Amino acid sequence: MKEQIIRIFGQDVYQLITRYTDIETSNTAILSTSTVFNIEHFAHAKNHSIVNLRRINDIRFINKFFEAINSRLVPNGIFIGCVEPIDARKQRLLNKYPFLLNYIYYFFDFIIKRVFPKFRLTKRIYFFLTRGQNRSVSRAETLGRLYSCGFEVIEELKVNNIFYFVARKTGEPAYDPDPSYGPIVRLRRLGKNGKIIKVYKFRTMHPFSEYLQDYMFHKNKLREGGKFNDDFRVSTIGRIMRKFWIDEIPMIINLFRMEIKIVGVRPLSMQYFNLYPKDMQERRLKYKPGLIPPFYADMPKTFDQIIESEKRYLDRYDQYPLRTDIVYFFRACWNILFRKARSN
Repeated sequence: MKEQIIRIFGQDVYQLITRYTDIETSNTAILSTSTVFNIEHFAHAKNHSIVNLRRINDIRFINKFFEAINSRLVPNGIFIGCVEPIDARKQRLLNKYPFLLNYIYYFFDFIIKRVFPKFRLTKRIYFFLTRGQNRSVSRAETLGRLYSCGFEVIEELKVNNIFYFVARKTGEPAYDPDPSYGPIVRLRRLGKNGKIIKVYKFRTMHPFSEYLQDYMFHKNKLREGGKFNDDFRVSTIGRIMRKFWIDEIPMIINLFRMEIKIVGVRPLSMQYFNLYPKDMQERRLKYKPGLIPPFYADMPKTFDQIIESEKRYLDRYDQYPLRTDIVYFFRACWNILFRKARSN
């Protein structure tokens, strides 16, 4: 087994596998498969580790595959797998063909493999043409799917443009019946009195990125403005949309539903909300969140300054609700138009 792994995948991959598993024991299943059938029939229910050396790009139902692996692992069991991420895929295709022809080929590959799966009608065409093989999958989507299926990523390694991951089983899969994959996403956010609301936005992140809040906080930390450093979850198109506020347009739906108001504290995910001090958590839940947060009026730079900015807004709002919202609205508009405040 050692010689085969080294010959086909390389010494670095072999060392990664043996750091976390004992490949000689019956408690480790080493496979190269794209089907749930093989997981269910060749991996017993008490595996300490499962290694699958087939790229997840060739798996049609990725989450069902990850869920099957989860069910075959003991608590804290190890899953090692791999993917060709979209940046490596792009480089491979551009290097494969002569100049100009390579960009034409990549353009159609981008449309078929990345755009088609995001729309209901073209999604059927995509699966008819590809049968789910050789999919275009980002690193963010890979990690997000792992977290949604009850895993925690503990190590990552890139070898010959293939991204290998080591994941530990932390619990049961989320079994999300309505995962966000299309161009418009509905993000679970905390509203007034702790009610969960679905905030509408145009997608700016890769699919399943919403499951990576804890990962991003522990790996990348927060930068100036309360956003994450090196946020690889945001796509290239997403950065452009955020720069011109296009991603916020669907939130008008929430405004019409009276789930948010024009000015107010930002609706937060549970993971980000948990970063706040307890007193501020309790206070925030007393108010309806807003489309335009006080952040754009004050332009704070650190997370602590963001909290202080929201406190000042809520203090003033308690005294003069309408006047406060009007003042903050025009201050935010001024900063957006003339001081280049942006949704990063």
